[in-house]
Amino acid sequence: MASSTGLLVVSNIKHLGKSLRAIEKYVNSLYIHLNVTGSTSTTSPVPPPPVWGRLVSQLYANSSSYVGNQLDLRVLVSPLRPGASGSLKLRQPVDLIFSDAHHPELCDRLRADLNISKPTIFLEDSIISDLGAQQDDTQPPKVYPSVVLGGTFDRIHLGHKIFLTQAVLRTCKRLVVGVTTSAMTKGKTLPDLILPVEERIARLREFLMDIDGTLQYEIVPINDPFGPTQVDPDLDLIVVSAETLRGGQKVNEVRSAKNLRELEIFVIDMVESNVHDGIHETKVSSSNTRIDLLGSRWRRPEPRPQLPPRPYIIGLTGGIASGKSKMGERLANMGAHVIDCDKVAHDVYEPGQVCYTRIVQHFGKGIVSDDGRIDRSKLGPLVFADPKQLQALNGIVWPELIAEVNRRLDVLRSQADVPRVVILEAAVLLRAGWETNCHEVWSMIVPPEEAVRRIIERNKLSEEEAQKRLASQVPNSEIVAKSHVIFSSQWDHEFTQKQAERAWKMLTKELDYYQSSL
Repeated sequence: MASSTGLLVVSNIKHLGKSLRAIEKYVNSLYIHLNVTGSTSTTSPVPPPPVWGRLVSQLYANSSSYVGNQLDLRVLVSPLRPGASGSLKLRQPVDLIFSDAHHPELCDRLRADLNISKPTIFLEDSIISDLGAQQDDTQPPKVYPSVVLGGTFDRIHLGHKIFLTQAVLRTCKRLVVGVTTSAMTKGKTLPDLILPVEERIARLREFLMDIDGTLQYEIVPINDPFGPTQVDPDLDLIVVSAETLRGGQKVNEVRSAKNLRELEIFVIDMVESNVHDGIHETKVSSSNTRIDLLGSRWRRPEPRPQLPPRPYIIGLTGGIASGKSKMGERLANMGAHVIDCDKVAHDVYEPGQVCYTRIVQHFGKGIVSDDGRIDRSKLGPLVFADPKQLQALNGIVWPELIAEVNRRLDVLRSQADVPRVVILEAAVLLRAGWETNCHEVWSMIVPPEEAVRRIIERNKLSEEEAQKRLASQVPNSEIVAKSHVIFSSQWDHEFTQKQAERAWKMLTKELDYYQSSL
């Protein structure tokens, strides 16, 4: 299916599942236009937007059970406002209009507004609407000139859509949104996979302008939990989740201390996740979205025309104690040929090798054990305690190491049965600049505190020594920036295995497609 956008006029919420399942084969992005004018009598005044809040939340929450996350749904708020009789303007061009009831006049007006030549697809012949019964009379239908809310808003999901739409419904003039910067996201799950704050702000603005372009939006980065609420005297209402209610109350404490008017607080219930595996959060969240990115295509690989297409070389890297070797074993079990650069390095450290002589000359005979070999347990403290010494060691070893790797790759290429995929497992891959020797980079990451715990346990080092080892590594943020597939072993072995299987299945499919197109 080509990428296309539709608009569904909803008059009957009970038909939503049936409508979405019928539509999903035509479009992958869908606006929802609630036909509230058809649900009230012509003599009744149009109710204020907040009365539709419960319906909007129900619609978003139910949609995922009908069609999963395959459709990007956006419920339009601007048509819900009293006096909203002007031309409808949307940011995306709409290809098709659908309606779950026979309201040709409304649909023809929307077709004219959106310049759609194709006829409306009526999913039902009835003209009956059940939206009137969906009005929420449990909450005061009050709207406010200035509403504020905050969050991380990483990759907008249906929980965000509900949160943001509830705020928009309660605003009649200005919506202020605080978006957390990296200073506030370090404690989140997989923080290095969170989009830059500038991109999150841009996506937020696009979504908000799309659902209601009549409001004034002020979307600002925040480095603390209070943001504009601690200085803006004109704010009226703060929208929070049940999870962040205490934060909303704290905002009022800060405002009161600064002689600013306290805000009314509107609380939204969390949307429960339908995945219960002990790894994902129990609520719909950006953390779950990031977890689901593991083992998938994070970025498209850059062309490597200088590399022969076979074997397809994947650089596998990651920080110390991140689980690289175990991931290499997993991929080997799936059919990859693994070159472990750490083992190759042991070979080039052997007596008689160029590296051996130069390392001993530089660091002295004190690093040589009784059997004449370099004792890495003696060499390690020297280089991890002094960046200049580490740089000197790398300058000796890296050129010889990559030369030996290339010799081994040439041997593999000369064989009658050339391996389809070679995994080049190398902790130094990115720091040494070897990513250009690979078709793409797959990486392992774990939180720094988990890496330190593993180093202490595995290497029997003190916490200070473990921290020094970690400080000498490429940071996770830099690893992520240069990776095409990302794994994390911070959960159980079974979940890491699932990530590996997902990536291998994706790679196999891509290589099959590439070879069939030759």
